[in-house]
Amino acid sequence: MTFVIGAACVDIMDRACVEECPVDCIYTGGRMAYIHPTECVDCGACEPVCPVEAIYAEDDLPAAQRPFVAANARFFDEPLPGRETALGSPGGAAGLGELGVDTPFVLEFQP
Repeated sequence: MTFVIGAACVDIMDRACVEECPVDCIYTGGRMAYIHPTECVDCGACEPVCPVEAIYAEDDLPAAQRPFVAANARFFDEPLPGRETALGSPGGAAGLGELGVDTPFVLEFQP
């Protein structure tokens, strides 16, 4: 995963990054947005438009936020609460709309 959305997005979700992403790889859950690790083309367009500076290149993610790397990946790789199958690679967020669910880590996260 090239870019990761971290703790500052939880309960904020400004969505400027979603609108800026040229490949439509930022999906919205209930409490935060998630960047699809294989759909992202590493353009970096999302990072500067985030008003809360929640988006990081994976290597720049602060150590205390490292669990968000796994949370972002799990959003796509594991069934989300209330779903039987994982999202996988749907090929674009716009077609799915807001999903309204999060990974267990994000559901329990206290900012």
